[in-house]
Amino acid sequence: MTGESPRWVLFDEELRAGLRLGLEIETELFRLKTEHQDLAIYQTTKFGRVMSLDGVIQVCERDEFIYHEMLTHVPMLAHGGVSRVCIIGGGDGGMLREALRHPGVEVTMVEIDDQVIELSREYLPAISSGAFDNPRADIVISDGAAFLAATDLRFDVIIVDSTDPIGPGEALFREAFYADCKRSLTPGGILVTQGGVPMIQPGELSAMAERLGKQFQDVSAYIAAISTYGGGHMAFGWATDNATLRQHTVASISNRYAASGLKTRYYNPAVHVAAFALPNYIATLAGAA
Repeated sequence: MTGESPRWVLFDEELRAGLRLGLEIETELFRLKTEHQDLAIYQTTKFGRVMSLDGVIQVCERDEFIYHEMLTHVPMLAHGGVSRVCIIGGGDGGMLREALRHPGVEVTMVEIDDQVIELSREYLPAISSGAFDNPRADIVISDGAAFLAATDLRFDVIIVDSTDPIGPGEALFREAFYADCKRSLTPGGILVTQGGVPMIQPGELSAMAERLGKQFQDVSAYIAAISTYGGGHMAFGWATDNATLRQHTVASISNRYAASGLKTRYYNPAVHVAAFALPNYIATLAGAA
């Protein structure tokens, strides 16, 4: 790009009114209108490769590990006895990669758009790191809400790695979906979801918390800062019937972390415990104030 003006891709995301995020790009690697959504993959100058769906950033190579580690290891280590996990969405494979790092755990991943998986394999292979071919992974191409409404399987942890509540992801924020999640969990199981950026998407987290509260005894959120989800902390919804599972000490999580053999870049036992210490405005939105 020597001698040329920088090229930028600007994201005016529907649920982020008044905020624009721009990434400097080298090239647009791929664009496709799939059966479900508009998919684009960019090579950026500083953040690696980035995938967007319907103009909304979904995954970025530079900081994806924060999102994937926090949405996976927090519930799995909080539970302490996970043998089966269900991931709803997650077509880039990052959540599957992290869940499969727990020895012996079997993972069912339900993705509505097979093109997301295939293009992630081709253009973002480092994110899945071979997870799609792991024998402990069962990849189901289906609508996640329909899958949980019909399945007889039971899971210790359900991870909802969805888009925002527009387009294909809208069904994954309805009360009926959360009821099916509750039915599909083993006793004391945990449901976690991506809950948006509360500073600029407050309604997403508050509506989620209200609907989850009709199904689960213990509903809250935890947080992490992820640069390409601009606007402050990102929230992750938390729901279970066992309130003790979000009240661990650093020492208790440290024992489980050591036993798991995990080596992580963002997540650690102290971060796990601290993530549930919510700023007041987020605690209010999550119904945990």
